[in-house]
Amino acid sequence: MLEPPTTFAGKLKYLGPGLVISAAVIGSGELITTTALGAKAGFVLLWLVIISTAVKVWVQLEIAQWTILSGKPALEGYGHVGPRLIGRAGWINLLWILMDFAKVLQRGGIIGGAVAALSIMLPVFGEPLSTPSLVFWTVVSLAVVISLLVTNKYSIVEKFSVAAVIIFTVSTVGLALSLPFTDFAYTSADVMTGLTFAIPAGTLGFAVAMFGITGVGADEMTTYTYWCLEKGYARYTGPNDGSAERARRAHGWISVMRTDVLVSWIVSTVCTMSFYVIGAAILHPQHLVPEGNEMITTLSSMYSSVMGETGHWIFLIGAFAVLFSTFIASSASVPRLWANTVSILGAFDWTNLRTRTRIIRVLTVVFPIIWATSYLIIQSPVIMVQIGGVASGVFLVAVVIAVWYLRTREVPAEFKSNNFFTVMLVFASLAIGLLGIYSIFETFGIEIGA
Repeated sequence: MLEPPTTFAGKLKYLGPGLVISAAVIGSGELITTTALGAKAGFVLLWLVIISTAVKVWVQLEIAQWTILSGKPALEGYGHVGPRLIGRAGWINLLWILMDFAKVLQRGGIIGGAVAALSIMLPVFGEPLSTPSLVFWTVVSLAVVISLLVTNKYSIVEKFSVAAVIIFTVSTVGLALSLPFTDFAYTSADVMTGLTFAIPAGTLGFAVAMFGITGVGADEMTTYTYWCLEKGYARYTGPNDGSAERARRAHGWISVMRTDVLVSWIVSTVCTMSFYVIGAAILHPQHLVPEGNEMITTLSSMYSSVMGETGHWIFLIGAFAVLFSTFIASSASVPRLWANTVSILGAFDWTNLRTRTRIIRVLTVVFPIIWATSYLIIQSPVIMVQIGGVASGVFLVAVVIAVWYLRTREVPAEFKSNNFFTVMLVFASLAIGLLGIYSIFETFGIEIGA
């Protein structure tokens, strides 16, 4: 147990889990899907960028609060929502398993983006983006990530994530702000056009994928609870002994968690808006939409159009950094979630640290290889990421149901007395519910809108 910091400066010292999540989402949603949507739709969907990053944060806050109070990760909480089907697993746990199979394609797309950047910069064994070059850099990337993460240390993930987020946030925001002084200038009128809540014909499916994947998605908010535990928020709070001291510590560490989420939300929102504006201002007028293995080449034209060859290289280095950090974050988090899922299904005791660590290490080797293989077979990062985004949208509805169930039955009244948080959670739940309805219709081939 540890007394929580009481000042904002003190809280900043305990931040970390949110930045790991930022590193995970910036690579797939912000760099690939958001930029592609800006290239396709122009400024008109800028409003969706803001909503998609802001809405889901309130669900993340609720599930993370439950984790700190209970000392358990999210998947354990999902199992509390009946009926239970296998072991301690409920229907939401099984839905998560189905979603994660769909996410294989998304993670493969992230690896593909990083590998494509390397292949363009250093086309070993053939021409840039040739199969020999892509295979070579895929193998190298796998070896590096597995070597880094096989020790199963949270601190490694956090350090790499923070560094990558800082590098690409600075370069991307800098480019977005400099565009008004270039040939690709945008005006305040363009920005206002993007705040009219319109959805142009032919972009609805793309918009839904972006809403499902930008900001904190269902899998990221689930993963966030594991990083909160490893950072120590629940451990510092201590077990629930019913004392006033424990309640005070809980309030304090929940406040630290909220600060962590706030900082990561600001980072994600600023990056997402920057990527969208860059896509809308540079790619849209040139009718360039990122597709296939040429996705990285198309995106790099955003920088080269403004800064020439220097901009091309700045983008490639930055794109590799942010995509590779996402690869690292996914390779660290997914094995933890699957290990927990296997324990919930009754295969082993999650509290057995030795067994848990061994299983996580094995999965840390196996999963990246599976994701990379999916990329080498399909080789279309944009489509792969969009498929994962729609799957996340469906699972997000189940997470909302779990949050309301746990909030109603397992969170003491004193921790849910903030009316503002309740109102925002209701708003977020309604928006996510509409997303889920659309995703279900889309799955069965029922078209809504243009």
